[in-house]
Amino acid sequence: MIPAVRSELRKFFSTRLWWGIGAAMFLAGAGFAVILAIVLTLEASPEAVAAGQPTGSPTQVANSVYTGGITIGLTLSLVIGILQIGSEYRHKTITGTFLAIPRRGRVMGAKVVALLLIGAVYGVVSLLGSVAAGATVLSLRGADPFPDAEVLRALALSLLVLGLWALIGLGIGILIPNQVAGLLISIGVVWIVEPLATFALTFWEFGRDHVVALLPQSATNAIVGGVTQQTPTAAEPLSWWVSALVLAAYAAVLAGVGTVRTLRSDIG
Repeated sequence: MIPAVRSELRKFFSTRLWWGIGAAMFLAGAGFAVILAIVLTLEASPEAVAAGQPTGSPTQVANSVYTGGITIGLTLSLVIGILQIGSEYRHKTITGTFLAIPRRGRVMGAKVVALLLIGAVYGVVSLLGSVAAGATVLSLRGADPFPDAEVLRALALSLLVLGLWALIGLGIGILIPNQVAGLLISIGVVWIVEPLATFALTFWEFGRDHVVALLPQSATNAIVGGVTQQTPTAAEPLSWWVSALVLAAYAAVLAGVGTVRTLRSDIG
């Protein structure tokens, strides 16, 4: 298994894609951290709170600042997961991979482990940018950059989140063989379909109270524990560990179904 994992890591880090994604992760983390640190440390007036502007405790503010670029991060992790298998189908290298390692289960297991490691590495890169920039701005504006240990927990969980989103991408890459279609559909769901669905569900009491919290991005936000919108229609988010199980379930189902399909399908 270790040689197979090493091979998967070598495939990824031998291309020019890895440093481009790393740079995007770092800059997105730093950029969002600076913007959110400025916005969230502004003194909120009663009128602003009543209007539903984001508010929160010092811990929630710090969490939001350091994980503000999580949407960009999870999107890039999703792309990595899709490319990790989709590029092999597109360039017809999957046959050589399965010939080199005849046990397909071992190949797919190696891809899962490699994606978790890659997601963790890029999570660290993103956090280096967000913590360095965010903590500096928070300190300059008189806010405590690390109010308690819960902030450190959120930082650690963000690494898990990015790894799980990479596994979701792996499942999508297998279930949608066309790499371009898989990328367009998955990014469209993250940036367009799910936000619109979340907005629509807020007008349905059952959907607002029981469905919204189970959506992937809602679960992600609950895991890292950022600032919440104080509106009459806002539902209480799930606890971080339940949300982690929800996101893990998405990853397990998509990656699991994709793996079973790969094990049973003919590769030409």
